[in-house]
Amino acid sequence: MVFRRAESLVGLDIGSSAVKAVTLRRTSRGREVVAVGNEPMPRGSIVDGDVVDRDVVAGIIRQAFDRNGIRTRRVVTAVSGNAVIVKRVTLPLMDEDDLAESIRWEAEQHIPFDIKDVNLDYQVLQAGRDAENRASMDVLLVAAKTEKIAAYADVISRAGGAPAVVDIAAFALQNAFEVNYAADPGRVTMLVNVGASGMNINIVEGGQSLFTRDVSMGGDAYTEALQSELGLSYEDAERLKRGQTVDGVGPEDADPITGTITEHLILDVEKTFAFFQATAARGRIDELVVSGGSAAVRGFFPALETRFDIPVSPFDPFRRIACSSENGGGERNRRPGSTLAVAVGLALRGGDDR
Repeated sequence: MVFRRAESLVGLDIGSSAVKAVTLRRTSRGREVVAVGNEPMPRGSIVDGDVVDRDVVAGIIRQAFDRNGIRTRRVVTAVSGNAVIVKRVTLPLMDEDDLAESIRWEAEQHIPFDIKDVNLDYQVLQAGRDAENRASMDVLLVAAKTEKIAAYADVISRAGGAPAVVDIAAFALQNAFEVNYAADPGRVTMLVNVGASGMNINIVEGGQSLFTRDVSMGGDAYTEALQSELGLSYEDAERLKRGQTVDGVGPEDADPITGTITEHLILDVEKTFAFFQATAARGRIDELVVSGGSAAVRGFFPALETRFDIPVSPFDPFRRIACSSENGGGERNRRPGSTLAVAVGLALRGGDDR
């Protein structure tokens, strides 16, 4: 799943509603944006994370590169959804060589896919003692279906890019969070990214992912509900969802419809919250940090604040990354910053990352 790469990469978030591309560079003052691209994806080109029309998707990626002066063509992208499994497991303590030899057999016990059909990666998190006081270690297993990785690599290649790293969207969120926020090592943060076709959730503490979950419902549910209930076209439903008035119908008139979808989305966040609290050794969550274009739907953020008795804040992926007007990171691209959280996290990948 992971390919080695040089220092400079394009972070490329290929979504069902848009392609977001970010390139960064290191300066004496830290990291700085080189370029940002954000191009809409034609409807139906990507469905539930699966590439349906490879030529169209490749064309949009190429457009994002060319229109925004992105010259670096080595690309890191991300996958998510039901083709990805992330699982934290406890194994007997062993050295790296023994683990490397046995990891596929261990993964077969925990991953509900045929091991021949996945790309597998792992990371040793920490050593300790298991429930029977035997020497053990926690290992993060990640499996993604090979065909999905191949499809994303193919559209990148067709666009003239060179696929270098395939990451997991939830981990890209974590990368962006760690660079931009001076988090208290003991503070537990739930990162929630609300995209068009799904939500990525990652609960993190002190640089470690404690729990991840992908939810197969996102902002498209708002659009579909508005189309169905108000008889709108897809384009008009999208405009209304984004706060524009359509044929005399304003966002406040749509609140009963969008509020129902918001309730469903928040219930999924709440279920994740409750499951983590019931099963994790550190059951508390101290804050919610929210990103993604669909989190901007009217009423979503206030509903989160009402439901959870903890601080809720928008994710700023440029909080500690300089954005100057002379490059693609100017104010035009910075305003919708939280929509770029995954792309920024991808662009932050280091050459020696796993």
